[in-house]
This record gives sequence, C-alpha cells and structure tokens, in this order.
Amino acid sequence: MNVAKTLARQLRGGDIVCLVGELGAGKTTFTKGLAQGLNIKESVVNSPTFIFMNYYKGKCPIYHFDFYRIQKNAELATIDLEDYFYGEGLCVIEWPQRLGEAAPEEYFQVTLEHKSENERKIIFTALGRKYQDRLMKIKENLVKEK
Repeated sequence: MNVAKTLARQLRGGDIVCLVGELGAGKTTFTKGLAQGLNIKESVVNSPTFIFMNYYKGKCPIYHFDFYRIQKNAELATIDLEDYFYGEGLCVIEWPQRLGEAAPEEYFQVTLEHKSENERKIIFTALGRKYQDRLMKIKENLVKEK
C-alpha cells in the first residue's frame, strides 16, 4: 500500500499502470494504495472482475479495469478502451495480458510476486519513452520514502 501511495504522487492524468501477477498477488490492494495516494477513499476500491471497470472520482479520477474474465476480443469491442486509456484519468489495468492487440502501447508495468503470505516483490517496468523518462525519478522517490 505504501509503495502504491508513493507511486500515485508521481502519476498524472493520462497515465496507464498495468498490474501483473497471479491471483492473490495484491493487484487490487495495490490499486487501493494508488487511490489513497490520490486522496480517494480506499474503501471504495474493489475488484471490477465481473463488470470490467470501476470508476473512482477524485482530483485525478481512476479507471480501474480487471480483464481476468475476458474470453474473446469481441468482448472488448463493447468497451471504448481508447477513451479511457488516453483520457484525463489514471488507468489501472489488472490482467493486461488478456487485452492482446487492444493493449496500450506505452505504460508503467507493476509486477507483483509472492515472497510469502504477507510479502510481495514489486518490479517496476516502463514500456515506452513517455514512461522510461519518468521511471528513474519514481524509483528515487520510492527509495527516499522507504
């Protein structure tokens, strides 16, 4: 949660964060931390597994996607992803690997791996120049606030 809160302070509207990890890795918990960092109540954040997207209103709104249950690309056609991916809010995507060709070209990837029941290894990756230029500053801030 603390790492996510710190990261949130470095993000801005129009950014995309893709969360990768197995079931139970902490993707939704990480999203709760992002929300807290953007002054959105953690209690409103829950996994949109069955509806694909939740919207959390704040100074920077969050569009929280969960594509775990996507079976076919045709299901994605019912959602105008471009409007969300490249709009004013922060896009948080769980299970981005299910998007296939509909995946954004540039984004921050946060990979969550189990170390133990209560510990996670968090790996940050920047895909695309927009995010590569900012990743070092984000990592510096994460180290400072640790």
